[in-house]
Amino acid sequence: MQETERQSEERSWETAKTLAEALPYIQVYDRETVVIKYGGHAMGESAVAKQFAADVVLLKLMGVNPVVVHGGGPQISAMLDKAGVKSAFVDGLRVTDRDTMQVAEMVLSGAVNKEIAHWITVAGKEADVRGVGLSGKDAGLLTVEKTLRTKRDPDSMIEHEVDLGFVGEPTKVDPKLIKGLIASETEDWVPVIAPVGVAEDGMTYNVNADTVAGAVAGSLGAKRMLLLTDVPGVKGADGEIIRQMNLEEAQALIDTGVANGGMIPKLETAMAAVRAGVEAVVILDGRRPHAMLVELFTEFGAGTLVKAQ
Repeated sequence: MQETERQSEERSWETAKTLAEALPYIQVYDRETVVIKYGGHAMGESAVAKQFAADVVLLKLMGVNPVVVHGGGPQISAMLDKAGVKSAFVDGLRVTDRDTMQVAEMVLSGAVNKEIAHWITVAGKEADVRGVGLSGKDAGLLTVEKTLRTKRDPDSMIEHEVDLGFVGEPTKVDPKLIKGLIASETEDWVPVIAPVGVAEDGMTYNVNADTVAGAVAGSLGAKRMLLLTDVPGVKGADGEIIRQMNLEEAQALIDTGVANGGMIPKLETAMAAVRAGVEAVVILDGRRPHAMLVELFTEFGAGTLVKAQ
């Protein structure tokens, strides 16, 4: 037997062994809903995006009901830079005026949303797994209200209100459309949701994608929510990744300032989702190949897991 043939045979046996070891975990997630927040700079890399889509299709074919909620911050920033518009952020949330909102919706509900749905459809072509691109504006999926934030002045320690513009917070999620898609007995649909919602007055708002993912996961009673981003997990005061924490420990990281910037809404989202009934939320690095599969179907998992206790 040639060396290349021997190596191929060994890889085949290793693959079979891996599948057999994954069986207990596959059964745990059979017919369960897993909400995946896909974001970070990894979204801009086509090879990574294609691999992500292939992993989503694999989840669907293994009996999991994946629901994707995506961000698009870097893509929005790139488009705004081309237009010569400078962005400001408060606690990881983009201050969004009317012009910025128009660009955000165009990027999120248009280019980014449809590309992700397309790659899922391409990856699932042989099994007829199809991505369905949606936004929170479709079928009354996401009702929002204007976000109100306060910020403490470091010198005077006085809190003042910060106007984030057209940035919203979910007040209601109507999951009827999503449930209908994932419950289909004849088709394999994968919902892909852009984080744009509508207020009661009809105004369109940009919503933090982590927050949307948490709200959707809670409304669906998801088994897991995976926050795929461009960091390997939540770091403690010593700079090391924390593998598991409860709600009290997560809040302490925010209160002590160990967690800051964009990690604050991620932890807030994780805590809110767990309180809403999601069994656990995992913050992990979406740039790493097959990170979702490692988290769901192996003993060790990946990233930082947040649970009630």
